Amino acid sequence: MLKEGERIDDLDLKGLRLIQNPEWFCFGTDAVLLSDFAKVRKNERVVDLGAGTGVIPILLYGKYTPREIIGVEIQYEVAEMAGRSVELNNLADTIKIYKGDIKDCYKHIGTNEFDVVVSNPPYQKPNGGLISPQDKKAISRHEILISLDELIFTAGKLLKDGGKLFMIHRPERLKDIILSLDKNRFNPKRIRFIHPFVHKKPTMLLIEAAKFGGDFLTIEEPLYVYNQDGSYTEEILKIYGRC
Repeated sequence: MLKEGERIDDLDLKGLRLIQNPEWFCFGTDAVLLSDFAKVRKNERVVDLGAGTGVIPILLYGKYTPREIIGVEIQYEVAEMAGRSVELNNLADTIKIYKGDIKDCYKHIGTNEFDVVVSNPPYQKPNGGLISPQDKKAISRHEILISLDELIFTAGKLLKDGGKLFMIHRPERLKDIILSLDKNRFNPKRIRFIHPFVHKKPTMLLIEAAKFGGDFLTIEEPLYVYNQDGSYTEEILKIYGRC
């Protein structure tokens, strides 16, 4: 199953495992937090936009066992590796990896058909410098191949009316997120800010939005990642399944 430079990591969830290549990138806390924040029912159909190595589809399966999960990934080598992780866990009947562009994937996998869309998208706007289209780390961090607005537009195409979009992003992009949600007929329903320590400003946010949803918005309690001694907080340990 492994190619040069790859390794298999245990996800600490029902024996599930993931193939990763540290030369490209490895999943972080953001993927784990998003999979915990997303609320998925057993019979729902889910799409992960920008699936990368497939960590979020596999975590969602382990937590919620939905009927179907489709991970959309444009980078062929990364998508191929995600597909091998799906096979490694014997999940090919539930998880499919679609190799293609997020911007038009709804034309191929279905329009107005899905209950949930999740995404851990590139956080940073292009900085104007030259970035190689082969730089997998840069593509995962910068809006090189897709913008925030294009991603939310696609989510609107995929989701049924009332369907939910769950996303993790940066607090400094909140204005852009809200404007794009409104433009694409979403209403934000829940926002939770993630702080590295108590008394430190948030570095990430989790947001849930509903297609044609109502106006009521809940700002949830902050999530703190570390105690003052640098150890994980009790809530983070629970999310990781280590309590």
